[in-house]
Amino acid sequence: MKSKPTNEGRENGNERKPPGKGCVESCKQILAQMRKAKDAIFAEAHDTLKAREQMLRLALNEAEALAWQTLYPHLVFPDLAAEKVRGVAAWNSRQQLIGGQSRQSTNK
Repeated sequence: MKSKPTNEGRENGNERKPPGKGCVESCKQILAQMRKAKDAIFAEAHDTLKAREQMLRLALNEAEALAWQTLYPHLVFPDLAAEKVRGVAAWNSRQQLIGGQSRQSTNK
């Protein structure tokens, strides 16, 4: 025989409540941390690599999207971003090498 749900236990504060201000503030802090880290990584990579701005932005956006798929995006993002920036740097180096080789072959 099935029992009907009762209100027992709810009167003493054991019921589930919607996320409160604490949760919202925590999310805002995480968003601010991510934005600040993203801006700092972009500035450093842009100055250091002299890479294309759009490619860096896309790489950092991809890192951020991947980070948000984890339980701790603010902890994972810096490592993912660094990996993506290294990928952009490697691609940029290859493009410069290829460009230099093609210019040398046309000058012969």
